[in-house]
Amino acid sequence: MTKADNIISKYIDSFILPSPPLSPLWNKESILYKKPPRWNYIDNCMITALLMLYDINGDKRLLDYSVKFMNAYVTEDGTIPTMNFADYNLDNINGGKNLFRLWKLTGEERYRQGFEKLWYEQIVRHPRLSCGSFWHKAIYQDQIWLDGAYMVLPFMAEYAKLHSMRGVTEDVQRQFTDMCKIMRDPVTGLYHHGYDDTNSMCWADKITGLSPEFWLRSNGWLCAALADTCEIMTDSSALRKQLSTLLHDMSSFITDEGMLLQLPARKELEGNYPETSGTLLFAYAAIKAARLGICGEDIRRAGKTAFDTVTEKYIDNSDDVPVLRNICLMGGLGGDAGRDGSAEYYLSEKVVENDGKGIAPYIMAYTELKRVQ
Repeated sequence: MTKADNIISKYIDSFILPSPPLSPLWNKESILYKKPPRWNYIDNCMITALLMLYDINGDKRLLDYSVKFMNAYVTEDGTIPTMNFADYNLDNINGGKNLFRLWKLTGEERYRQGFEKLWYEQIVRHPRLSCGSFWHKAIYQDQIWLDGAYMVLPFMAEYAKLHSMRGVTEDVQRQFTDMCKIMRDPVTGLYHHGYDDTNSMCWADKITGLSPEFWLRSNGWLCAALADTCEIMTDSSALRKQLSTLLHDMSSFITDEGMLLQLPARKELEGNYPETSGTLLFAYAAIKAARLGICGEDIRRAGKTAFDTVTEKYIDNSDDVPVLRNICLMGGLGGDAGRDGSAEYYLSEKVVENDGKGIAPYIMAYTELKRVQ
């Protein structure tokens, strides 16, 4: 058994499976800010990771726990009582991927009805920018955030494939293309975290509408979104090229230690630090892209090096529950005081341990390594 095998086993047995669905131990935002139980993207990231792990090891406890967890939030008719469709929050669509997977695994109608409600009650009505891309949330009008790509576009690709909806497939590809055209920096190859179509937000450049910095985890979400969508839409050469280019560009910012920084293009900046969640999202996408034939051995090796570095240097495995360090708790633009998109802002956000936004990508990257062994 490798160290990574042992870490995964400990997390499952001592941290994840014992977590009550309404108060999971990995949701540090809910714990720190005493948020009531609600449908959210963080918990659904963890369930996604568990179902990926179930796919490779067949441990029925993972499936049973995922069912128990989802049933705590989704009623028999597919309603999600703690979700408000009128929020038009792309984060809330992330769990739809798990509804697809559990429907296919169990045949339970609540899951099919759940993802159909997400489609008809939110996706069909979701506000869009003038270019046709979704607003990130109702409270962030006319804004694209990279995070949203992971939350919604693979779900749309899966829905389009299930229902043979060519127009939706084209919509998914166009939204990825818009992100590339609007938000990619031609010098670094990295993507700006946010774009404001009105150029009026405090964080937006008055000419381009772009936020000033390249935040690691947002670029990691985009990598993962592209990788997952490429797996669904296997014939999309444009998305495969976009993913390959982004992974190559990101790999150029990996430090000698094997990590990516919170602000990957600002190595000289005091206080900039190796951030694990974004590094692991890169690792997951890189290893997956190599498996899908999108990238070559150099990218697979970069992804594995990043995963191995996190395993060896950023996880304390001395106790029953491993401790994954250097996870940025959150990152956003506007809304709250101080979220101005500056380097100082991103470096001021809380750094936590054992948050789901780090553990889930660790499990996801682990499953990709296992698939090619």
